[in-house]
Amino acid sequence: MFLMATSAVGPGFIVQTTSFTVQLGAAFAFAILVSILVDIAVQLNVWRVIGVSGKRAQELANTVLPGAGWFLAALIGLGGLVFNIGNIAGAGLGLNVLLGLDPKLGGILSAAVAIAVFLSKRAGLALDKIVVVLGAVMILLIAYVAIVSHPPLGLAVKNAVLPGDIDFLIITTLIGGTIGGYITYAGAHRMIDAGVTGAANVRIITRSSVLGIIITGVIRVLLFLAILGVVAGGVALTSDNMPAEAFQAAAGDIGFKLFGIVLWAAALTSVIGAAYTSISFVTKPTTSPRRRSAATVVFIVVSTLVYTLLGQAPATLLIMAGAVNGLILPVGFAIILWVAWRRRDLLGGYLYPQWLLGIGVLAWLLTLFLGYQSLGGLATLWV
Repeated sequence: MFLMATSAVGPGFIVQTTSFTVQLGAAFAFAILVSILVDIAVQLNVWRVIGVSGKRAQELANTVLPGAGWFLAALIGLGGLVFNIGNIAGAGLGLNVLLGLDPKLGGILSAAVAIAVFLSKRAGLALDKIVVVLGAVMILLIAYVAIVSHPPLGLAVKNAVLPGDIDFLIITTLIGGTIGGYITYAGAHRMIDAGVTGAANVRIITRSSVLGIIITGVIRVLLFLAILGVVAGGVALTSDNMPAEAFQAAAGDIGFKLFGIVLWAAALTSVIGAAYTSISFVTKPTTSPRRRSAATVVFIVVSTLVYTLLGQAPATLLIMAGAVNGLILPVGFAIILWVAWRRRDLLGGYLYPQWLLGIGVLAWLLTLFLGYQSLGGLATLWV
């Protein structure tokens, strides 16, 4: 669940949350609440189908429609690779803020840390531990800044239920950023590798899927409150790096350094999550741990080389990857729902709850809207 949560919380997550808080103010609380509820509906279905079947998403897709799994794997791999370039760039900027290192050097050093995790003799254990530790660090540091910024809690709670402004595009953007692309499957695939599968583990699977979203939601809420406190205090965030500006306004130079730690931790865990999940789509459960780790290392190295050569995250590619993520969500989720509805044989005879399938269908209809928005973005870039 921490792998899923920390995969979602990357540099884009931080910038996105800050920008939307500045734009909507306290009313952003409503968008966060709605997105969390939809995210839970999606994750409950994805994790349960994958967990009970014991099969990865691409295996299920290939079984339902031959070739669909490889198509899904290609989309996941492309989106994961491009976003990983941005994650490494974010890690480099984090070390630049924290230690004053050149961003390129910081990106390379961060990539080396991620590679060390996968080269460990007990890579699975190392992976689980680092995402938990860094996830906890992010929560604690952002919570500290949220406290010292003195946000108007009453106003935020009121707007969560009775918002002064509603922006549906922002809501769908939050959903895509939290469970779009590889993030949807990060925790579920790790769960399979850990051996937590079958109908006997439904309670564990359900609890983990919900807690993964809740952890992401907690980080989002704390970051929102931290920025809201600054904005409500009359500070105008106008720089190119609004999150760093907000942290500094809330806690001075210490806050600025704390932002460096948060950005680095968010970026590093996203590098790990993107690499692990992308490779899980092009390997089989029977693939040896050594080969899987080697493929993951190559993925990180390629991402780092591209970032080093370009000097920055390619903005157009990142936008296109975001659009592709909007397409991945409804495509992959449709297959999950089909298995839940019509392919009981793939679930070992498990009787899938109709209420869960129902809320899954409703959430899927919203993902179609996300996909439509993404198509518009791709068309604009193509022109």
